[in-house]
Amino acid sequence: MSFHSTDVRQKALTLLRGGAKNADVARELSVPKGTISYWKHLDRAKRGECSAKRDPSCPRCDGRHLDEPAYSYLLGLYLGDGHISHCSGHSVPNLMIACAESWPGLLSDCERAMRQVFPDNSVCRVRKTGCYNLKVYSKHLPCLFPQHGPGKKHSRRIVLEPWQQAVVNTHPWEFIRGLIHSDGCRVTNWTTKTVRGVRKRYEYPRYFFSNKSDDIRGLFTCALDKVGVKWTTLARGSDPFNISVARKASVALMDAHVGPKY
Repeated sequence: MSFHSTDVRQKALTLLRGGAKNADVARELSVPKGTISYWKHLDRAKRGECSAKRDPSCPRCDGRHLDEPAYSYLLGLYLGDGHISHCSGHSVPNLMIACAESWPGLLSDCERAMRQVFPDNSVCRVRKTGCYNLKVYSKHLPCLFPQHGPGKKHSRRIVLEPWQQAVVNTHPWEFIRGLIHSDGCRVTNWTTKTVRGVRKRYEYPRYFFSNKSDDIRGLFTCALDKVGVKWTTLARGSDPFNISVARKASVALMDAHVGPKY
């Protein structure tokens, strides 16, 4: 009996049709598991058991429902720490968002948002030193993130499409939260003040958002204006990269709707 004889192949198919696992059949017949999988696929196709491959639908192309709160949050994450690219070996582009492993809650929120926006696509985590890259593959990524383009975000125009702006206007806190979770933080500042001759230390919370893109900072501050959060620009050198929220009432609003990374 030869290695890939008809008898071996038929015996493999008989075992597979009986419910045997690919690995068990491969081990029993001393045939590579990939060959067993290929035989099984051809057999199922011949018998009409393979379902037709369906491309996941798109909210923009097909009118599929879009989870707008999740999208608004994911858009904020994308504008901060995300990018769209083609990986070698894949014909479909992927959206990748980097999340530090020190914030497992943020990592879970990002993965949940990806699954809600792309319910028919697989989401995976790729472990890197000190962080995870969360990825989702879809040929419709340019439809949902038309800001994608060559070069770094701060070197090109970042303008929301009217439908995106409508989503952000309806769900501004989710958008703000995504931006803070990507390029922002909540910190405790301190200062000293002399009261009746005694030098005292005072601490107060503050939110920061830092991004080199004028357009992205503009989108962030417009969303803050919409929800009534007061903000100021802090220049780093001669460049106004930092947006600060320090007023007590505004910090309380941010704490209620955003909170620190976790």
